[in-house]
Amino acid sequence: MKVLNNDLKTSTFKGIYVLSGDDEFLKNSYKKRLKAAIVGEDQMNFAYFEGKGTDADAVIEFANTLPFFSQYRCILIEGSQWFKSGNDKFLNYISDKPDSTKIIFVENDLDKRSKLYKKIKELGYIAELNHPTNDELINWAGNIINKSGKKITVSNMNLFIARVGNDMERLKSELDKLISFTLDKDIIEEEDIKAITSISLTNKIFELVKSITNNKIQDALDIYEDLVALKEPPLKIMILITRQFNQLLQIKELIASGFNEKDIISNMKLNPYVVKNLMRQARGFDMAMLLSYVKNAIELEEAIKQGNINDKLALEMLMLTR
Repeated sequence: MKVLNNDLKTSTFKGIYVLSGDDEFLKNSYKKRLKAAIVGEDQMNFAYFEGKGTDADAVIEFANTLPFFSQYRCILIEGSQWFKSGNDKFLNYISDKPDSTKIIFVENDLDKRSKLYKKIKELGYIAELNHPTNDELINWAGNIINKSGKKITVSNMNLFIARVGNDMERLKSELDKLISFTLDKDIIEEEDIKAITSISLTNKIFELVKSITNNKIQDALDIYEDLVALKEPPLKIMILITRQFNQLLQIKELIASGFNEKDIISNMKLNPYVVKNLMRQARGFDMAMLLSYVKNAIELEEAIKQGNINDKLALEMLMLTR
């Protein structure tokens, strides 16, 4: 991150950048800023390639052409999967690439053992742009709110982040809505947050798990159908259910070891509102029951991956855990 920001300020660029990680907002932000800093709006010296079918010969041909009335050429490549599947032609080329051509990769998955990853780490810069911590989100969102001339308590900021989630693109969108909604107010209050923000996937999974453990089959299926309608993949839903049962088990173990709420927040690095809700939910289980839920959720998740069971049946079977 520091290297990226320094390069953007000094206009001294590496030959190749790789932007990876799970935070789409940060990847998109740095992608746009790097491209703008290197070639601005100059389309003649810019080329874009996308997908695993990206043609290495076409990339190399554009890279080898000298810039036209400009200092640099810029190539943006998204989702090539070359860092997983490999691309020997491009790997063998990059050491001889003209310094006047700058290449930006935006990738979801990187194999750090791959030859291409190791070569670009040596010659360029690889940035892992993952979701920030709760404290980093509070500082970032707090700065936006302060610049808008408004104030918010730490407690209400935690509520906002807990409801919206840690995706910065979504957070920014919800922040803009919240600031507009409170246009005539100096202080953002709890009722404003609840009135304007939409509930995050994490919160929906919390409610889904609550319905599962309370044996409210129809409620659980309704929440599940809502998530599927929002284009959430069934396997991802089951993975998140498994993760929450694991979190409940961890919290149960920490409580049994004498950890208080503050200690658990620090230990698990979760939002305070999320921890508060999970602690409340964990107290309703004994350890043996939570272990059963975790074991069954993992087994059902694996069965879905292997195609041995459909997602709805897996959900119904999970509700039979006792």
